[in-house]
Amino acid sequence: MLVLSRQRDETIMIGDDIEVTVVDIRGDKVRLGITAPKEISVHRKEVYDAIRRENRAAAQVKPEDLSGLGKVSPKGTGTGTGSGPNPSAGPGAKDDKK
Repeated sequence: MLVLSRQRDETIMIGDDIEVTVVDIRGDKVRLGITAPKEISVHRKEVYDAIRRENRAAAQVKPEDLSGLGKVSPKGTGTGTGSGPNPSAGPGAKDDKK
């Protein structure tokens, strides 16, 4: 791990595209500003870990999860039991089911 010291308003560069700036220091809290390209995800570690846990859980396919797949038709065929809008009503049409 690289450990750097920075003061308020000083910046660290990561590669050519990512800037990490010390915005504020209050007591034992440091506020960081991060500038990165849109295609780079930036999350707090605890949020990142939660996203990974949820993605792993969603990727686990169980046999009971597959049992009802044959009963659902693709969206827009009008033969399924879905509750979406009527596809033949055209764009922007609202479903009158309540």
